[in-house]
Amino acid sequence: MASTASVVLFAQRSATVAMHMPSSLCCRFLSFNFSPVRVNAGVRSMSSALITRKPPTAVSGSACAVHLKQQLLSAKKFSHQYNTRGIRTTILCGSSTDTTNESEERETSKDSPVSLKDGTWPRFLSKAAIMAPLEGFNRWLAVPSSFLVQLSIGSVYAFSMWNAPLTHNVGVVAASSHDWTLTEVLPVFSTSAIALGFTTFFLGPWAERAGPRFSAVGAAISYSSAFLLSAVAVQTHSIGLLHLSYGVLGGIGWGLGYISPVSTLMRWFPDRRGLATGLGLTAFGAGAMLAAPVIQNLCDLYFVAPEFLGPIANVAVTTDPSTGAMLADTGNGAMKEVVVATAADVARCPGNLSEGVYVAGTGSSGAASAFTTMGCVYGASMLMGAAGNRVPHPDWKPDGWVPPADKDDTGKDDGMISKHSVDYATALKTPQFYFMWIALMGNAVAGMTVLSSAKTMMGDVFAAGLPLVVTGAFTTKYVSSLSAANSVGRLGWSAFSDYLGRKNTYFLFGCGLPVAATIPFITESFAENPSMIALYGVYFGTLAMVSFYGGLFATLPAYLADIFGSHNAGAIHGRVLTAWSGAALVGPNMLGFLRNSSYNNAVADLVQNISPEKFETTFGAPLTDLDKLVQAKTVTIPRLMELMPASVADPTPLLYNSTMFGICGMLSVALLANHLIKPVHPKYWMENQPQYKNAK
Repeated sequence: MASTASVVLFAQRSATVAMHMPSSLCCRFLSFNFSPVRVNAGVRSMSSALITRKPPTAVSGSACAVHLKQQLLSAKKFSHQYNTRGIRTTILCGSSTDTTNESEERETSKDSPVSLKDGTWPRFLSKAAIMAPLEGFNRWLAVPSSFLVQLSIGSVYAFSMWNAPLTHNVGVVAASSHDWTLTEVLPVFSTSAIALGFTTFFLGPWAERAGPRFSAVGAAISYSSAFLLSAVAVQTHSIGLLHLSYGVLGGIGWGLGYISPVSTLMRWFPDRRGLATGLGLTAFGAGAMLAAPVIQNLCDLYFVAPEFLGPIANVAVTTDPSTGAMLADTGNGAMKEVVVATAADVARCPGNLSEGVYVAGTGSSGAASAFTTMGCVYGASMLMGAAGNRVPHPDWKPDGWVPPADKDDTGKDDGMISKHSVDYATALKTPQFYFMWIALMGNAVAGMTVLSSAKTMMGDVFAAGLPLVVTGAFTTKYVSSLSAANSVGRLGWSAFSDYLGRKNTYFLFGCGLPVAATIPFITESFAENPSMIALYGVYFGTLAMVSFYGGLFATLPAYLADIFGSHNAGAIHGRVLTAWSGAALVGPNMLGFLRNSSYNNAVADLVQNISPEKFETTFGAPLTDLDKLVQAKTVTIPRLMELMPASVADPTPLLYNSTMFGICGMLSVALLANHLIKPVHPKYWMENQPQYKNAK
């Protein structure tokens, strides 16, 4: 990229020459502005005028010089808007040269000052190093490199695959008193998404300047390091380190790897913006489809069963009165914490384990080793993708394509496509930005909630009623199916939006509302009478919700470009993506809170069917210690159901009903916000902003 000094030097010398120019040449300068496309054209125009020496008009050379000096000040102040590549211009004694061939451009780039802040150091990672030639490059070759990066960071949507290993990290076969609860684990996913939002907001403009290769390398280092440090967090059982590693570092890698490839593909496919974003984000959505079985197989591979003491009837188990944890003599009079594995517990574990008592802390869930393996694989994959990244030449455009600003386009989508651009800082002052933010967040809550706990939710709702169908392998395939729906939704809905219009497509995503409202009635029916029909209803209903979620984000960059113009769409996209963080903060935490509340209420209802004597005999503590025993995982719904009469229905399928009603509320707000999005007022257009008026 040519430095700001190149543009400033051009203005300085032009101002000097203008003092002695004929008026016709000054008129040409008065219409000149410092845009990437017009610099070379302006030089050629000036050269032509110097040769032809047309008769003067009413505008003086002094006035032109004053105007150019104003341009000079504007260029210094707003130089980040006018970065061009490889322009070397010399204006001496009425002559000019314009050398724009590729070899000279690269030479200029080497001579320009470099900095990490501008994304030009190291040079081999900068945009200048990966710019494709003006002709002879097939734009479809830019797609596979983006796929490698997006597939890797897309594994974040398989987070629910980690729920079981992380919540059984100590007890392994069943949760111990020291194990993390689901309410503690889900916020790690939220932390990652919050870090994503901060990354896109603060580093979005830098990623645009630096280009896709620099961003991808940063993403690879951050994302792979996140997995490696997560292994340490699991091994040391530190939830704080897990937030720092998978949460913060993983979110940074997620953000860096997400933005730049999308905006780059939009530049390669300006004639099909919806298709471009769909292509880039299809791989992102498909990442979890590949990651889900890999995570399951790696955890099974590295799984180590804990020490087995025997059936519950043969082991003297006592309850610690201070903590509520279960203890047993493991030999030599040593009392250690134990867990009692039910039939449902051993069914989800690899191998042929028996029901009974196991010593906590003596096995491995396989999570730490799985994190290590995947961290290495993702690091290598993302670096390969970074090596193949390319950006189009500034003057390149698809054959036969006419930019919207240069053609008579009445616009589809009720006139929502703008021919004018809005600066990314000015966009924050428009109501459209905040309506879009609310629409994005409200719609995203549904998908984020389901994706963050898909495997756990499917097992909780249907495993007890259909134990031969809803196995560990089934729930893993379910997570992969959700990822496939996410991927297909990203490509399908984004391409469909090219014809239906972005705003109308966002209205269509509101169909998730009746789906979420129906699920509680399906699960209540299943709790009373288990059937495959209920399973299919929830299965395909959630697939539809996640499909809408994928289309939501794939359509977003094109929607933003329609509303705010394409000039700063990438930077505005990064700021709107903070709504993604908001959805990740609200969705999983809402699910964790409401599920935990429903779980405690269900336990309280079940113990009313048990006499205090029987409760104390079974759990080794009085009924008054119920809260402590539930917190220590000594009292669980599966163990209580073993004491229930046959007429009592298992309340587990109902644990997520309140969450679904919460999703309905968020989707309603999103529909209203999308309805309020109108074309941006002309006062916010770049050409109507004072700083850009002065720069013309």
